[in-house]
Amino acid sequence: MEISKKHTLQSTGIYERIRRALAIDPNRSSGVPLNATFRNPTPGALDPLTYDDPVTIPAGDIADNAYFRRDTRRAYPKLSVVSQSDVVSLLTVGSAANPKVELIGEAGEQALVEARAEGEKKGGLAAFLENKGKAIEEVSKDVFVNGLPPTPAGERIQADGSWHVYKFKPNEDQAYGDGYPCRTFS
Repeated sequence: MEISKKHTLQSTGIYERIRRALAIDPNRSSGVPLNATFRNPTPGALDPLTYDDPVTIPAGDIADNAYFRRDTRRAYPKLSVVSQSDVVSLLTVGSAANPKVELIGEAGEQALVEARAEGEKKGGLAAFLENKGKAIEEVSKDVFVNGLPPTPAGERIQADGSWHVYKFKPNEDQAYGDGYPCRTFS
């Protein structure tokens, strides 16, 4: 393609002849585009007061949107902590999924507050279990699964009564040879 057909800024006159004589490829353009051709509207042609900055509400409103709430890169999961008073309230009143006592409305809220206060003031879970006395079997039904404590992750009981723990085996497809002291597990 001829250089005159390219929409780029070129030198003129004697400077164009010098450029053509010294250039490796005289038909290569400078790469600088013609502003009148490619920039419409041209820079400075619009009144800056007519431009409206696009704003997204409520994300763009910084007044009630603090940075730590907007920062998704540091949105770490929050730790779930259960205190002894929470456990006492779960054992006495129950949870929303499995209520022990049918309490509706303010009576349920009041019972939860009383159970938490009892757990905090009277010595926690140990004092609660001591006060229960003979009703410990009732509490153990809530805590244990089929009379056994909950199992750790990765363990399950087989039909014959033995415990099955998942065993990791080296992956033979991705494994190194016997002379290399590294193993790959799957």
